[in-house]
Amino acid sequence: MYRTNTCGELRLSNAGQQVTLAGWVQRSRKFGGMTFIDLRDRYGITQLVFNEERDAALCERANRLGREYVIQATGLVSERENKNPNLPTGEVEIIVETFAVLNESKLPPFTIEEETDGGDDLRMKYRYLDLRRPNVRRNLELRHRMTMEVRRYLDSKGFLEIETPMLIGSTPEGARDFVVPSRMNPGQFYALPQSPQTLKQLLMVAGMDRYFQIVKCFRDEDLRADRQPEFTQIDCEMSFVQQEDILQLFEGMAKHLFRELRGVELTEPFPRMTWDDAMRLYGSDKPDTRFGMQFVELMDVLKGTGEFGVFNDAAYIGGICAEGQAVYTRKQLDQLTDFVRRPQIGAKGLVYARVQDDGTVKSSVDKFYAPEVLEQLGKKMQAKPGDLILILSGDDAMKVRKQLCELRLEMGARMGLRDKNKFSLLWVVDFPMFEWSEEEGRLMAMHHPFTHPKTEDIPLLDTDPAAVRADAYDMVCNGVEVGGGSIRIHDQELQAKMFEILGFTPEKAQQQFGFLMNAFKYGAPPHGGLAYGLDRWVSLFAGLDSIRDCIAFPKNNSGRDVMLDAPSALDQSQLDELCLALNLPKNEE
Repeated sequence: MYRTNTCGELRLSNAGQQVTLAGWVQRSRKFGGMTFIDLRDRYGITQLVFNEERDAALCERANRLGREYVIQATGLVSERENKNPNLPTGEVEIIVETFAVLNESKLPPFTIEEETDGGDDLRMKYRYLDLRRPNVRRNLELRHRMTMEVRRYLDSKGFLEIETPMLIGSTPEGARDFVVPSRMNPGQFYALPQSPQTLKQLLMVAGMDRYFQIVKCFRDEDLRADRQPEFTQIDCEMSFVQQEDILQLFEGMAKHLFRELRGVELTEPFPRMTWDDAMRLYGSDKPDTRFGMQFVELMDVLKGTGEFGVFNDAAYIGGICAEGQAVYTRKQLDQLTDFVRRPQIGAKGLVYARVQDDGTVKSSVDKFYAPEVLEQLGKKMQAKPGDLILILSGDDAMKVRKQLCELRLEMGARMGLRDKNKFSLLWVVDFPMFEWSEEEGRLMAMHHPFTHPKTEDIPLLDTDPAAVRADAYDMVCNGVEVGGGSIRIHDQELQAKMFEILGFTPEKAQQQFGFLMNAFKYGAPPHGGLAYGLDRWVSLFAGLDSIRDCIAFPKNNSGRDVMLDAPSALDQSQLDELCLALNLPKNEE
């Protein structure tokens, strides 16, 4: 066999044993007549020792080994003279008696260390090398342990793991589909699932009662740090449940994962916040509640009480109080102003006020307001001496709140309040059922068209659908939506009403979702569910800023796999076989 032990398991208790290790050459060091090689495998690093005095030929061969050579080495485990407390194997070394080169290696394009000199694009191109880095490997190990704990928890709650198909019909009501042409059905296409939503509902109609699946999902959307074109969901559905049943069970699952994987015991129930309150106080439906700095509306204090036209014309004025930050210099405040003026944020400017040691308030708009108004501003913000007040305004309250949200998060980061080792979880509930789409010129489902409206709001479907709230809920951790779901519609007539509000003709609804509506005729139970984002959970637990490093082979920000060079063009013969003709824009031909 190639090895008797791994490179991470030998300890001082193994001293005197003859062992065989196999792995990759991490680094080589020569000191006088001694050569030291760090041998690495998935489990760790062990130091190999070669001595010229003992075997000059063997030592000479060892000196020719390059980084990432794959070798097999046999020798005696010995206590190290210079121990390395940073390695689990740091008390021992192997006095090598024989070794063999199993495969040579070219010089890698970047150093395979925790702190590497490779940029993102280079590491993604050589992802198989990047995966050798211990920190990336640990992310995948964490991912593995998480999926095992998920299965263990859900199995203990009576869930069945059931696979659903990857080739389904297109559902363009949601995000953009990835489509797959059918060779056997020319001119027709499958779609890759955005989620197994309708399929898991059909499993409830089938009486499966409690279903889960750790499943790949696909959405042809623009990318960002927490989004990939393909991602993995912990997808779950339950029958004969109400919202409270689901929140309790999956809150328990989150607590189980924190306990088993992070050693964190969460004993208190997760707070619950309505969507309205989340938007009013944080400007986000996924608020980061690791720190305060909630929004304070200032219309009654600043609108019409002075001569500052920007505020007098505003539909919304809101502020945050940054505790102890009155020491900010003019340069720092100018940087904040430039930050909120970025195109992706879109604020026109920033007003600030410092609370002096004597309690007086000095503002960038002092000349427009009497001291009494500024004093009232300080009281409304509950600001103390040494605090900094930051204010935004505009003609669209929701837009300004979102801008203020970005400013709040930026200040939280600058003040060190967004600690990756601190976790703050909550449920956001009572989402709007619909949202207006300027692009479509109609109401769209905020979650999806199968979400059940709150029972008390059902009469509003005929009179004021925009005011209807949904039986929908999201779990949020540190400002990241880690999961979301809803109670589903199980009544055919209510589902038909929902499609009507969304602008579906009866024919279109039957064409796209007739299979589901027909199934409801055969005794659909009340049901609901939730999907956790596995990639997001792992990245949070690993302290990552992006989900890419917890995915074995991710795409870049353009949705490309630079290692496989995908997507790529098809040969004309393949296009002909699929009965496809391309109509590319001229600049892409």
